Amino acid sequence: MADPSDCITLEMLKEARETVRSSPLGVINTPMIPWSQTTLPLSVPCNIHIKMENMQRTGSFKIRGVANQFARRPAGGHFVTMSAGNYGKSFAYASKHYGSRGKVVMPETAPVSRSILIQSFGVDVERVPTSGLMDVVNRCVCEDNMTFLHSYDDMDLIAGHASLGFEILEAVPRPDVVVVCCGGGGLLAGVAAALKLSGCGGTRIYGVEPEGACTMYRSFIEKKPVGMNTKSIASGLAPPFAGALPYELCQCYVEDVVLVTDEEIKRAVSTLYQAGLLVEPSGSAAFAAVANGHIPDIHGKTVIVILSGGNIGKDELANFPD
Repeated sequence: MADPSDCITLEMLKEARETVRSSPLGVINTPMIPWSQTTLPLSVPCNIHIKMENMQRTGSFKIRGVANQFARRPAGGHFVTMSAGNYGKSFAYASKHYGSRGKVVMPETAPVSRSILIQSFGVDVERVPTSGLMDVVNRCVCEDNMTFLHSYDDMDLIAGHASLGFEILEAVPRPDVVVVCCGGGGLLAGVAAALKLSGCGGTRIYGVEPEGACTMYRSFIEKKPVGMNTKSIASGLAPPFAGALPYELCQCYVEDVVLVTDEEIKRAVSTLYQAGLLVEPSGSAAFAAVANGHIPDIHGKTVIVILSGGNIGKDELANFPD
């Protein structure tokens, strides 16, 4: 495994933070609210703060990484990416702003409403089986001379996501535990790197994956980035493989990766909605892990839970229990 310090530094992450802050895409410093100021149930006495990335521009944290990616690419390029929705939405939003042509290759399992939304920004969409995502991307690169922007295995993207970690420290300088959802691992890697390189050596950082899409969890066990045939209601957390770069960073900076069931995710979406918080399944995973006791030793601790996205339509909400 490569030493992450060879490819990522605190100075690099701080530079990316300034790029994200000043981005013409309008990335915002999202609110962080104490759990005690919500009606959410809490079974373990601890000091929890909720980072509201569901209120971010384009509805998720993805715009942070995209802002840094596009700032470091030539304007007017022709880009292709793969996404179940949230990265694709931010990619399409940025493409329209920067005058770039783009295409999003989406898994067939992603909600059709996401495809329609992405197309509304003037970006092409091609829906394929999850196992064929990279084949289509490679075809676009080879035959159409498009440039691939990776939705999670990209250093510029990870550095942009690290801006979220810095915002956490501005509000709570020394958290005991930080809980982050994990798909390909870009957000988890960025947040973890920002915290650890800022001197939070004692902070425990946990990634959360669905049981049916546990690529990073399995990568930790097999000690290398692995893929699997993923399936989960949290489509945004179900890419076909863990990112190689996120894996290296997570191995260095992340305490552990824990799993939640689709049923726990469904209940989390409903519980958050009943408390007035609109959060999609993928964005609810970290909350689900805390609510169901999957994060160890949080009694009396200061805990940060990231709600990573709120892109869920009325049609999808109807599928969740009251």
